[in-house]
Amino acid sequence: MSHPFQIPVDDNLTIRGDLHLDESLGENQPTLIFCHGFKGFKDWGSFPYVAEQLSKHGIATVRINFSCNGVGESLTEFDELEKFAVNTYAREVADLEVLVDFLHKQELPGSEKLNLSNLFIVGHSKGGGDAILFGAGNPLVRGIITWNGVADVAKIFSPQLRRDIRENGVGYVINGRTGQQMPMRTVTLDDVEQNAEAYDLLAKVAQMKQPLLIVQGDEDHQALVTGAQKLADASQGAELHWITGGGHTWNTKHPFEGTTKELEEAIEVTARFVLEKSV
Repeated sequence: MSHPFQIPVDDNLTIRGDLHLDESLGENQPTLIFCHGFKGFKDWGSFPYVAEQLSKHGIATVRINFSCNGVGESLTEFDELEKFAVNTYAREVADLEVLVDFLHKQELPGSEKLNLSNLFIVGHSKGGGDAILFGAGNPLVRGIITWNGVADVAKIFSPQLRRDIRENGVGYVINGRTGQQMPMRTVTLDDVEQNAEAYDLLAKVAQMKQPLLIVQGDEDHQALVTGAQKLADASQGAELHWITGGGHTWNTKHPFEGTTKELEEAIEVTARFVLEKSV
């Protein structure tokens, strides 16, 4: 069962989400927050399916749209590009703080069944960076999972994009699916450059005490494949799980055309990790 919700962040920003919960499995269910990546959204392709499958394992799963991800009430189209243009890691981490506070207030149907002492966070791609930035050292987070996640928060900025932003105040990235020219303004680059030390993901995982699972496809972008190994090497005993033949989205598409063996493996290893690390 899926419970949609909206959380007003301020007069202009809203976090939209869905809580997936199999209420027949009783109470004390560990809870997992799912973070989408760059140019991603909670209803992309396989993400609703992933949340449903995890809930069948007895893991209450929350998938959200970050408030400045560029997707508004349509839920599936980038109809708020002015917000995408000023999105930052700082904004996304703040959204996660708002979300966790909302969950603790038990304002959602079925929220009394959640065990927030066993709160986990998973992020895909850029969302893996959010999961580490928010979760590492956070006493409210029991464990962290990355799916084809970044090891360097600045990787979304190519040298040309950096130059365009600095010279013109705005640069553009192309959405391969829609063809949209998606703007990125100075604040997005400032956030990464001014917080380079605070956003050092390798340093974060080196210091964190919580369990960390890194799930990485060996046919993903080379920078992410290399980065996964760097995260594992820097950490204090992270589990690095390679998925043979796994591409960046576990070989699935948007709109969703069905699951793949690579996606099923990612779901299974994630469910096992959450259930084993819950206390």
